[in-house]
Amino acid sequence: MANQATGLTRIIKAVGYSYKGLTAAWRNEAAFRQELVALIVAIILAIWLDVGAIARILLIGSVLLVMIVEILNSAIEAIVDRVGTDYHELSGRAKDMGSAAVSLTIILALFVWGSVLWQQFG
Repeated sequence: MANQATGLTRIIKAVGYSYKGLTAAWRNEAAFRQELVALIVAIILAIWLDVGAIARILLIGSVLLVMIVEILNSAIEAIVDRVGTDYHELSGRAKDMGSAAVSLTIILALFVWGSVLWQQFG
């Protein structure tokens, strides 16, 4: 059944669901914990570097995007595992595609960081 909450109640409930999702990712996903450390380091470095506001947003945003995609990948893996533990080609494909999405996002973040640092110091 769809959630019937509206207005401020819906927003409060959504914040609670988000908190539950973040804590579940922290407890159950080592990759999420590692990427959170990378995000903290990225934020510190982006603040420390003498770059413009747009470059700073790109630096932090690219690593934050990795975390977003990692959470989506973890959600895909959780639902596939919930459906069943038997091997199925489509289940494997879904998990592999989620992993590929994370990998491509990491490549994007590395490209952003490399480009900004190259422009700044190269």
